[in-house]
Amino acid sequence: MGKQVFADRRDAGRELARLLEAYRGREDVVVLGLARGGVPVAFEVARALDASLEVFTVRKIGVPGQPELAMGAIATGGAVVMNYQVVEGLGISNGSFDLAAERETVELERRETAYRGDRAPLDLYGKTALLVDDGLATGTTMRAAVRAVRELGPERVVVAVPTAPRSTCRELAVLVDAMICLNQPEVFFAVGEWYRDFTQTTDDEVRALLAAADEGDADPAF
Repeated sequence: MGKQVFADRRDAGRELARLLEAYRGREDVVVLGLARGGVPVAFEVARALDASLEVFTVRKIGVPGQPELAMGAIATGGAVVMNYQVVEGLGISNGSFDLAAERETVELERRETAYRGDRAPLDLYGKTALLVDDGLATGTTMRAAVRAVRELGPERVVVAVPTAPRSTCRELAVLVDAMICLNQPEVFFAVGEWYRDFTQTTDDEVRALLAAADEGDADPAF
């Protein structure tokens, strides 16, 4: 519950994995890293738990002129979540929201192709889907991911992140079967403040981590 600053995303994944021992060695567990920043965290979680690693694509829909402020999110499979508090508070029209969602859909589809390529479709039916990101602010993107993953028929949906505001954790906890968060501060400004190195994860890094996980390589080169 105290403030823990991580060296980088992979360090955060190793620390987060300590809270996930109950899922170690279970054949039903699939670790889903939210692209892009959640994948390095998820790589270390999957390695520690001896679980399979997959990528799940989610895109934030940013406020016009304030792209870092989420007014919604979209995810693989077409799930859309609107942050009504932001949309209504800023007076954003449905048309503006839809246009922004369409733009992000183009990028989402590009990333889906770039990351998954010829990988088999996600098979989560009857399994435990462990959704991992590098951190949450409003939780909008994670809510979109949860909604989309539910459509794939998992037995349980678990969210695990290194850091998120306590209020966001409480809100998400009612939507999933388990909510696991290492740092839950009351005062929260940005995910990046919890990392000494918060360099943007690249497409090449995502692909390299997925390939390394498939091959059992603990130290992929980028």
